[in-house]
Amino acid sequence: MRNINTEKSPQAIGPYSQGIISGNLIFVSGQIPLDADGKLVSDDIQEQTRQCLRNISHILEEAGSSLEKVIKTTIYLVDMDDFARVNEVYAGFFTEPYPARSCVEVSRLPRDVKIEIEVIAELI
Repeated sequence: MRNINTEKSPQAIGPYSQGIISGNLIFVSGQIPLDADGKLVSDDIQEQTRQCLRNISHILEEAGSSLEKVIKTTIYLVDMDDFARVNEVYAGFFTEPYPARSCVEVSRLPRDVKIEIEVIAELI
């Protein structure tokens, strides 16, 4: 296993890695909508979604991968009523064949954000 860390995404807020490479896969920890300085980007769900996906993209690039190599995403939402607005943003980051995906509503997320996204991707 190999740890992945980039200064372009917020540092872990607990005892975990931004990403771990195992074999030909990278597992990216759940990313919340904080900028590289650890500040919440916005209260808007679409901007929060964009920031989560930008953070993921930076981690994947540091590992030598990209969003095009994502095979599975998991999205955690505080309010499932945001699902359609999240999908609008999500569709701008991924192309067909789209990654497999799960989306679940949760009662609360770290820093009281509205969304968290984690991915599994292949290395290039």
